[in-house]
Amino acid sequence: MVFPMRHLLVPEDLSAHEIETIFAIAQDLETKYEAGVRDALFPGRVLALVFEKQSLRTRVSFQTAMVHLGGDSLFLGADTGFASSRESTDDFGRVLSEYVDCIACRTKSHATIEQLAAVSSVPVINALSDYSHPCQALADCYTLRRRVGRLTDLKFSFVGDGNNMARSLAVTCGLLGMRFVLASPPAYQFDQGFLSHLKKLLPKAEIEQTTDPVAAVKDAVAVYTDVWASMGQESEREVRRLAFEPYRVDETLMAFCPDAVFMHCLPARRGEEVTDAVIDGSQSVVVPQAANRMHVQKGLLAWLLGHH
Repeated sequence: MVFPMRHLLVPEDLSAHEIETIFAIAQDLETKYEAGVRDALFPGRVLALVFEKQSLRTRVSFQTAMVHLGGDSLFLGADTGFASSRESTDDFGRVLSEYVDCIACRTKSHATIEQLAAVSSVPVINALSDYSHPCQALADCYTLRRRVGRLTDLKFSFVGDGNNMARSLAVTCGLLGMRFVLASPPAYQFDQGFLSHLKKLLPKAEIEQTTDPVAAVKDAVAVYTDVWASMGQESEREVRRLAFEPYRVDETLMAFCPDAVFMHCLPARRGEEVTDAVIDGSQSVVVPQAANRMHVQKGLLAWLLGHH
């Protein structure tokens, strides 16, 4: 059976059923990995990693995942001329997709990855853009599922900036039946355009915003935060630090949700959005969360490349 080619640029490119399928493949491959088995599903296949930004977890987890699946990867940085004056994105994408079986792209502008996908003849995965980080959100929900056994009707709290990570989690939680609450200063909450998109996409989803971090975390199964100034926002760092000071995730805040896990996509600015006591504490799952990037990306690659 031939399956149509798919891209993953934003979480809503997937249905809830498709996410569950990817999770099932990921869990199967994770179980085999823990038993010392590496399922070489795609010998000879090649993944291109086209990265404009720095990366540890995304790059290494994708490269390792592809090796475990029997294939190989190519890391393509600034020297290839992607998104530069050297050649157009259209020419770059058309040519690259003649050489490889899949492209994972980490780009500064979401419009760039949309253009790359528009001309590519192979699946394109958003490995992070300024608008969305779908692979991280999938791994986060997979981590939570593995930890607590279910997702439906649970409360997921994000304390911090309504950024690409918060947007991706809001959509993924909505697709999977979780209640999502963002606690953020008014100026940094989801904009009206995104809220309208959410309402149209997920009319029955419970997605809320508040300025009160304590109210946000009460009864939550997970408390999530991210850096206050992302890559490209360095000039705003001091202004953002002052705005987000009341939104630091510390032991006092976590005491309002003693049964919740603490999550962070990393890298973290310790002492700013989260304290050492929390990120290194008993509620933290940041390391398993990072490890699960590899397992879920194996599931995603296997699904995109036809292992259904």
